Amino acid sequence: MDRTPLGPLVVALAAVLVLGGLTTTARAADAELARNGGFEAGLDGWSCTAGSGAVVPAPVHGGAKALQATPADGDNARCTQTVTVRPDSAYTLSGWVRGSYVHLGASGTGTTDVSTWTRSAPDWQRLTTTFRTGPATRTVTVHVHGWYGTGAYHADDLSLTGPGGDPVQVPAAPTGLTAGTAGSTTVPLSWTPVAGATSYHVYRGTARALTVTGTTATVTGLAPATAHTFQVTAVNAAGESPKSAAVTATTAPGPADPPPGQGLPVHALVGYLHASFANGSGYTRMADVPDTWDVINLAFGEPTSVTSGDIRFSLCPAAECPGVESAADLKAAIKAKQAAGKKVLISIGGQNGQVQLATPAARDTFVASVSRIIDEYGLDGLDIDFEGHSLSLAAGDTDFRNPTTPVIVHLVSALKTLKAKYGPGFVLTMAPETFFVQLGHQYYGSGPWGGQDPRAGAYLPVIHALRDDLTLLHVQDYNSGPIMGLDGRYHSMGTADFHIAMTDMLLTGFPVAGDASRFFPALRPEQVAIGLPASPHAGNGHTAPAEVHQALDCLTRRVDCGSYRTHGTWPALRGLMTWSVNWDRFGGWEFSKNFDAYGWS
Repeated sequence: MDRTPLGPLVVALAAVLVLGGLTTTARAADAELARNGGFEAGLDGWSCTAGSGAVVPAPVHGGAKALQATPADGDNARCTQTVTVRPDSAYTLSGWVRGSYVHLGASGTGTTDVSTWTRSAPDWQRLTTTFRTGPATRTVTVHVHGWYGTGAYHADDLSLTGPGGDPVQVPAAPTGLTAGTAGSTTVPLSWTPVAGATSYHVYRGTARALTVTGTTATVTGLAPATAHTFQVTAVNAAGESPKSAAVTATTAPGPADPPPGQGLPVHALVGYLHASFANGSGYTRMADVPDTWDVINLAFGEPTSVTSGDIRFSLCPAAECPGVESAADLKAAIKAKQAAGKKVLISIGGQNGQVQLATPAARDTFVASVSRIIDEYGLDGLDIDFEGHSLSLAAGDTDFRNPTTPVIVHLVSALKTLKAKYGPGFVLTMAPETFFVQLGHQYYGSGPWGGQDPRAGAYLPVIHALRDDLTLLHVQDYNSGPIMGLDGRYHSMGTADFHIAMTDMLLTGFPVAGDASRFFPALRPEQVAIGLPASPHAGNGHTAPAEVHQALDCLTRRVDCGSYRTHGTWPALRGLMTWSVNWDRFGGWEFSKNFDAYGWS
């Protein structure tokens, strides 16, 4: 870009603009719309993530006060304000900032959201940007934030100028809610539009199932042959309406074959068995796994290369794993476990097994190679434990309901093919890390302006596409950084509070990347187990047995929840998953003994 000074040309052009009346000052109809932009009234009108914001007397740009906000490793100290605007109108956003990597922007514009930033501002620096609202936009959210793990930043005299919008009123309750023809696990709904509504919350019973921007929705993941009650509310910047009149619909009977999860006990214990590798926990033969374990995942099937899709499984070499059984003995032990009502799966991936199904050929190879393993060992199904860089979202892939990233699309297709091949009794489980699931509540992919980790929330489209086929989701509540819960607070691993908050998100649902129009619906409680390390040696975030029991008490009985308030009570929560059977044996079977000792009923 040519950066040569324009000199006289600029002066001449400025004169023409002034003489012609085309000055860049605000028009008479424009108004200052930002409330308390100088922070003289404290944080009134502003909301800052994780309590990161405070008002300080110095340094200030104007007046007597300014904002100081301090990012953390898992929080960028984002402070926001929602402002009423007019559709199809021009606005200018500006403000003064100090610090490193300070961003100022606006979202929800209805056109192109905007952001501007400075890499370093040791003294006050003015940031400014402009945008135009869409034809139906009546509110926008302005924000200022820093960057993760950097020092505190300051902001002052934030301003949004343009035509003021009409005051937003809470919308009326929706009317005309009707249910269409129900499937075995789905119910379509429709209702009459509500004036002033920007989105709608759909409730199943007392739990919010999803959020949509239109006047139709399909609730999925329902139990077959069951009556379900639904209500809808209308939402805008002023708040949420009362609920509509309720409508009840009964889902159709399910297939004759067992649905996903049938054959598991009401409350199940899931464990990974180190079958293909050695570590400090020692080798455990399948025949020596105690009967308390209901689902045993053979760890791991791994690819021949990251992008091949060709999955192989072999037993740990005897030189590394003294006492390893033969393949024939393993197969016999698997049959014995199945005869006792247990499920044995092949787990694909793990920490070292990166799998990227980037092409249709890799997808088809994955299906064929996994099928060979299942058939050879007579397994009940498949566990997906994709970690590291196996799943990430391509730029522009922003809607978890309609993914476009090849590795996501091909994985969903492959798993649906395996499900169709083996039938409704096929057991499908997943063990993602919190980074790939609950972090999606704040961040999804690389974000609207790029720069975020594209793996954030990347499991959400896979889970959503397969929620009707998914037997169990057991997110790894370990090896995790702090994660923001539905209460707007950050929660740290190794405590009852963390497991309560993370599980509540799965059983309540949440807006993805904070966008209420992209709401990840709740999973059924019988689809969810809590993932924990079996001992302090097994992974970061080990949780003491008393804390595990407290989390279960809160989630299944709504007692002893501490400061967190769950959005429901789920006595049908499926159970616990642990890494691993081997580490539990190494620790004297403490984890499984405490599972058995818990009073589920």
